[in-house]
Amino acid sequence: MYAGSHLSDALPSSSGKERGFRSTSGARGRDGASGTTSANKGQGGKRRAGKVFLVGAGPGDPELLTVKAMRLITHAEVVVFDHLVGDAIVALIPASARRVYAGKEAGNHALPQHQINQLLVDLAGEGLNVVRLKGGDPFIFGRGGEEMNAVLAAGLECEIVPGITAAAGAASCTGIPLTHREHAQTLIFATGHLKDDTVDLDWAALARPRQTVVIYMGLGALDIICERLIAHGLPARTPAAVIHAATTPGQCGVHSTLARLPAAVREADLRTPALIMIGEVVALDPGLLLRRALTATA
Repeated sequence: MYAGSHLSDALPSSSGKERGFRSTSGARGRDGASGTTSANKGQGGKRRAGKVFLVGAGPGDPELLTVKAMRLITHAEVVVFDHLVGDAIVALIPASARRVYAGKEAGNHALPQHQINQLLVDLAGEGLNVVRLKGGDPFIFGRGGEEMNAVLAAGLECEIVPGITAAAGAASCTGIPLTHREHAQTLIFATGHLKDDTVDLDWAALARPRQTVVIYMGLGALDIICERLIAHGLPARTPAAVIHAATTPGQCGVHSTLARLPAAVREADLRTPALIMIGEVVALDPGLLLRRALTATA
């Protein structure tokens, strides 16, 4: 079975289908999944509804795509892609495919989220198999859950294709372990940009000792984040880092302490996309982060 394939509760009751996993026993089209272009016409030549694939593009390096993601991208009919999907991955989209940019940068959204949701529904309603390409993993700060719900509510099928999330990619390519028996038995992913544009996080939970905290989309609120963590008891000397464009040729970043991190980021002129990594494990970096930073700026 496809591990992330769902059918909508919104399907007519007469269909006899319930939301759940879908078998792979059906006919396969050119993208390897049942119900593809070559099999999208029902009886009488009437085109059946398409399907939406929420595909994780990983942290940026195209070699870190899953085999399934690569197959779907290179055989796509239409791709709706985000700002965080690297140029090298966008280049894999076939020339014959329709491309729709739906990127979101701070203060600059190509399409608001509700329009993206409707776009996916409309495209699949035309009988197209839609690759919704998202940086990292679709279900980790990627609004994949909102898009899945919109597709299912429209009575359409949605399949989730996981991707390597940015934190895992950044940790592995810098040599900073996210967990370590002697330094961090807990790992927390948090977002520094909430829906209402606040940074009102659970500071007490984030400031607990012997854990690693990775904050996505927090660079614009870095001063507040560091200040609040220190105010809630995390030592000012706690090792911390900001990593820009992890796993790509432009990867660079800074090591510092929690108290000094905002100034270090300003001195290095780091920009988004970037991850904030906080915890004793940051001090275990064998020098890969700084080495990559020198290579990127050479």
